[in-house]
Amino acid sequence: MKIYTRIIKLSEPILVIFVWMVLIITPILFRDDFNNSVWRSVRNQVEILVPLSLLFILNRFIFVPKFLFRGRWILYVGTVLVTITLLTVGSFLYDTTIKKVPPRELAAREYEEQRPPPPGHSQEFVESMKDPRRPLPRQPRPMPPFANFLIMSVMIVGFDTGLRSGLRLIESENEKVRLEKENVANQLVLLRNQVSPHFFMNTLNNIHSLIDINSEEAKEAIIKLSKMMRYLLYETETEKTTIKKEVEFLESYVNLMKLRFNEKVRITMNIPSVIPDRSLPPLLFTSLIENAFKHGVSYLDESFIAIDLVIGEERLLLAVKNSKPAAGRNDEFSGIGIENTRKRLTLLYGTSYIMDIIDSRDQFTVNLSIPL
Repeated sequence: MKIYTRIIKLSEPILVIFVWMVLIITPILFRDDFNNSVWRSVRNQVEILVPLSLLFILNRFIFVPKFLFRGRWILYVGTVLVTITLLTVGSFLYDTTIKKVPPRELAAREYEEQRPPPPGHSQEFVESMKDPRRPLPRQPRPMPPFANFLIMSVMIVGFDTGLRSGLRLIESENEKVRLEKENVANQLVLLRNQVSPHFFMNTLNNIHSLIDINSEEAKEAIIKLSKMMRYLLYETETEKTTIKKEVEFLESYVNLMKLRFNEKVRITMNIPSVIPDRSLPPLLFTSLIENAFKHGVSYLDESFIAIDLVIGEERLLLAVKNSKPAAGRNDEFSGIGIENTRKRLTLLYGTSYIMDIIDSRDQFTVNLSIPL
């Protein structure tokens, strides 16, 4: 993106220099009167380009940034038209009063006198054709210099305004894309940080309940928690982590949760024996599993939590199922954890992910499919 922006900024002066070189060189190379010297042609061209340069500078550095880019269209158009009119009138007065361009009739007669004799006719015949009483032959009417200047002025303003507007539009689109990427990154960090405090609160509660029941298991749980904290501190700071590390984190979390519950809670986790060396965003499934433990466990009735992970060549499938105890069947199961996960998935994958939620009377299921 930075290289693309630099190329765009560099292309503007190159285009401007190229156009002005064409304006300077073309009339000299393709001039009709080769009897005049090159320097005279250059001088004539400079006389035209000086007011055009003034118009270009005014349009580029004053009219466009001060009026057009600030939405003052009427003022911009009016100012440009007045400036072009004044410069055109000035060009006309310069040609007629200072340069004193000869009348068209004199120019036409001089042209006839300088022409070589027509093929098959003598010089005497040509001299006889110079009779003052003879009407001048009709010559093609040349474009007045002020009209030529007017056309070139409109072309210069149109080129410069179009170039500035086009480059400004490209820069605006690039800035919009950059801000959108920053916004997405900020939202992902916010959603990821919302996961970690919630997870720590639940896990510390689990360890607290184990201290009085089984101190050895509590110590083991603290070791597992320290490893998980290391994962949260280092692995989640990057945009991607490996599937293996994410699965190990989830297994540690589920094992910690198992320590808290009795035999009435059946917790199963089916993980592929071979995990491919692929990557995915960290902590992508934690909220879904937390939601299952939060709403799907009962200390009085039999309940279950089932986690199934399938890793294919192009997609990863996760299914999280949990029971709905009778005491909590009227609760809202798709809470903030699932909503945050959905937002994060949308920011990461757009429309290429699938998340289906099946909320029946006795069971709550989340089926997630993401591309790898």
